[in-house]
Amino acid sequence: MIDGLFAGANYTGLKQMMDATVLRHEAIASNLANVETPHYKRLDVNSNFATELSRAVGTKKIQDIRSVKPSIEMDKNAVAQNRDGNSVQLDKELMHLQRNMIAHRLQTQMITGTIKKLKMAMTGHGGR
Repeated sequence: MIDGLFAGANYTGLKQMMDATVLRHEAIASNLANVETPHYKRLDVNSNFATELSRAVGTKKIQDIRSVKPSIEMDKNAVAQNRDGNSVQLDKELMHLQRNMIAHRLQTQMITGTIKKLKMAMTGHGGR
């Protein structure tokens, strides 16, 4: 039962997504800290991460899913809006931060649901 809950493709994929939201939060924090730094380039999680993870989850092979790792890289799509060459836009970063927090909260709730299933199986009820 435990292997079914914690070693499944969906759970492993969810863990990888959660790792990505943590890294994205670090990137956003760096972007916000450097919003006025000349020539600073916006950072984000590698752009192909979501596509690669989706493909790997589709195979249902745990090793494929675990091999997809998020990383922080320079955002190639971000364009400097003023002469100092900084590509961070405060309003967009705050939007990205909010979206990332919502994603992280959803992922946490999904993992909590898996743990509640285990608790229910062990105790016979899902109480608090």
